[in-house]
Amino acid sequence: MAASNPYTPGQVPRVFAGRAVELRRIEDRLARVVTYGELGGPLMVFHAPRGLGKTSLLRTAQRRADALGFVSAWVACSRERPVLPELVRSIRTALERAEVLPRGGAGGRWRKRLESVTVEVGLPGAKVQAEVASPAPPAEEPMALAPIGALEALLHDTAELVRRRGGAGLLLLLDELHTASADDMSVLLNTLQNLDGARETNPLAVVTAGLPVTPEALTRAATFGERSTFVSLDVLNDEDARRVLTGPAEAEGVTWSAGALDAVVAEARGYPYLLQLIGSSTWDAARPARGDRLSLTQVRKGLPVAREQLTAMHRARWGAATATQRSFLSAMAATGKDNVTRAEIARGMGRDSRAISDPRERLIEKGVIEPVGHGLVRFTLPGFGDFVRRLDEE
Repeated sequence: MAASNPYTPGQVPRVFAGRAVELRRIEDRLARVVTYGELGGPLMVFHAPRGLGKTSLLRTAQRRADALGFVSAWVACSRERPVLPELVRSIRTALERAEVLPRGGAGGRWRKRLESVTVEVGLPGAKVQAEVASPAPPAEEPMALAPIGALEALLHDTAELVRRRGGAGLLLLLDELHTASADDMSVLLNTLQNLDGARETNPLAVVTAGLPVTPEALTRAATFGERSTFVSLDVLNDEDARRVLTGPAEAEGVTWSAGALDAVVAEARGYPYLLQLIGSSTWDAARPARGDRLSLTQVRKGLPVAREQLTAMHRARWGAATATQRSFLSAMAATGKDNVTRAEIARGMGRDSRAISDPRERLIEKGVIEPVGHGLVRFTLPGFGDFVRRLDEE
């Protein structure tokens, strides 16, 4: 009987490998909350292009935190909806799932309190406001608070509730943070700064992830956002890439031949998503049972499927680009280099280097390219330059 495929793209691997250093940084924060019952530290932000394992890292951290007794609330940020009400709903769901809410009348008051938290975000520049019913007075007598105060009170009281009921504390995980509005980022940053003022009474930690533009967006939202802990994720080295492949296979009783591993590592070039994609296509081609070994022949059999999926991703990114952005990408691809200077791109577009700032920034925001040094950018997805060059030759 064939073993189940542990590499299904888009899912969190059952065996996490390749981000041990980054995971340890999160665990250090969790340990501070567990040991001292205090704030784990400033906002932690993992930033990287798509496909480098940010979401998998956060999901793995969530599983570790749950095992330590944390109640964890997860929010996938989006430009289509404000983050704060999503965060409140996630906290309520997490408390109910963990059965932390008190029984009887006290539990009802907590639920009414969570229901009463409303965040209204108007047009740009409009007032942002929230209401939180205080748990001390009767539930029908809400106390109006500013959004920062509302979130501060909610996080403090929730974390303390978890701690009093025998848990470690509260963990907030926010993915795709770069899509959050400036108002929501500002409220979050100010809230954490206020909680840090009484860190010994706030057993919680906040870990987030986003595209490379996230640090700049946070700093624009609040100047002290630069004090957040920013951690850049890069492609995996060959040793870690091999572990990404061998760990999940070993859990299913399957091994890889040296030649097969070398071929996948060379093809994926350190990108976790591609390792997962090629691992999945190889697995589907082989349909191994426990005790089997994946071979180079099976890798080659599965590669066309993986490459077809990668090309679909290239096509989607190209299709979402404007005419000016496509001109930028074509000029960048035409150099044939991994890291391309601003001057080279401007020359290829026939423009002054100062006139290409807008398409450059929009493409960085979309995660299609990323800055890699002063004046240098590169494509974030392997093979995208080759894809663009083929289009231009047609």
